[in-house]
Amino acid sequence: HRDQVPELLRAELERECERLKLVKDQVRSIEAAHRRDIAQGKQPLVEQLARLSAIGPKSAWALVKEVFGWREFSNRRELASSLGLVPTPYDSGDRQVEQGISKAGNKRVRALLVELAWAWLRLQPDSALTQWFNRRFAAGGKRMRRVGIVALARRLAIALWRYLQHGEIPAGAVLKPTAA
Repeated sequence: HRDQVPELLRAELERECERLKLVKDQVRSIEAAHRRDIAQGKQPLVEQLARLSAIGPKSAWALVKEVFGWREFSNRRELASSLGLVPTPYDSGDRQVEQGISKAGNKRVRALLVELAWAWLRLQPDSALTQWFNRRFAAGGKRMRRVGIVALARRLAIALWRYLQHGEIPAGAVLKPTAA
């Protein structure tokens, strides 16, 4: 009950609730503006990415604004390097060790791509990317699947780049039905 919470604490909680409401209202407003821009054709790359099953408008917006919408990549290696999804080998004399991915790129986009890779496996089961993952990593243990999902994220980023640059739909991928 109200009487059990000290007055100063209650006032602080009420202020926090007001701040939370303000932030939620601002997020709703931004999302509505994004939806309007997409509906009016002002964001063609976002619209194109969001046509793929497994990629929603928020993810498409983030990928376009953070990676694909402002930077030109010459090749897939440049793209993967900008995302920190390239291997970092250690080669010293007769000792060669793979140290994992570089993680030198955009951390938010890398995390988003890993999340999208998991969604891709679920929502694009017939795609060549999913079949590649299943052949190489699905039968392995938990650690192998985690390694594999990062590899899939890299391949997915490259496939999405090719889709946006050249219109190449990833092999076996399904597009969402168009609203006509």
